[in-house]
Amino acid sequence: MSSQTILITGASGFVGQTLAKALLLTYSDLTLVLADVNTPPNPVPEAKNNVHCLSADLTSPSTSTSLITTHKPTTIYILHGIMSSGAEANLELGLKVNFDSVRTLLDIVRRHQPGTKVIFTSSCAVNGRLAVSAIASETSITPMPESSYGTQKLMIELLINDYSRRGEIDGRVVRLPTIFVRRGAPTAAASSFVSGIVREPVHGEESELPVSPDIGVWLSSPSTLAKNLIHAMTLPAEKFGHFRTVLLPGFTATSGEILNCLENVVGREARKRVKEKRDPVIERIVKSWPAQYDTSRARELKFFEDGGLKAAIKEFVQGEES
Repeated sequence: MSSQTILITGASGFVGQTLAKALLLTYSDLTLVLADVNTPPNPVPEAKNNVHCLSADLTSPSTSTSLITTHKPTTIYILHGIMSSGAEANLELGLKVNFDSVRTLLDIVRRHQPGTKVIFTSSCAVNGRLAVSAIASETSITPMPESSYGTQKLMIELLINDYSRRGEIDGRVVRLPTIFVRRGAPTAAASSFVSGIVREPVHGEESELPVSPDIGVWLSSPSTLAKNLIHAMTLPAEKFGHFRTVLLPGFTATSGEILNCLENVVGREARKRVKEKRDPVIERIVKSWPAQYDTSRARELKFFEDGGLKAAIKEFVQGEES
């Protein structure tokens, strides 16, 4: 890859930090701009000369304009947003961050730097209950989101597809599985419990399971996610064709299966730290997400397959021990 500048918005979050680290460890000739409302850390301190960590209010058009005109990124990863439960609890904030700020950023890019490569992380929450009883793909199910978060993501998906059709940007939309296991503090995502029922018990802390242990969730490990986000950047635009959305590979697991695997990998005491405490709001949201997908489009585009449940838990445990 020739020398380029990559901007990551929402770079303080787990996905942003995971992606930034993978990029820095993969490419030596790279300038990375990490932006978030709070100044993001540099995940590879020895690469400090190539990394700019900035505090930026991305809901401010002038701030977003400055980011683009000052740094002139050749690729932009749009990761910032209000997570699913947070967007459901506060409609105005969700619209402001998940839709308005992203649309503004896209318009700034097409006006000041048309043709820029833009990778947007969308969500399986764009689907609805019609997809739950099927093995869904990007094209087989009409999206009918049943959360404000999913609706906001879908609106941006359509906008990126149209801007790319018009040649305004080179957009790539990747629908992410739930990332498992996330390090760090719990988030406002409805799916946060999926990592919490592993992360907290491994740390010797109790955790709550707010949904039925029989509900399946579509998952991906952080390492597989990072490889696939980079792959989305390196693919030639013509490979995507007229439809710029791809569902990333993953695997299905229920909370019950996760707990069984946790006990197998870490021990029974870790599993006993998880207590069932149903939350009807979270359960309703999670039930509207399909748990099984047809990822043949991702396979055709050579995205990486995930190693599965046990490998994901081992990856987390080994990372915590290192």
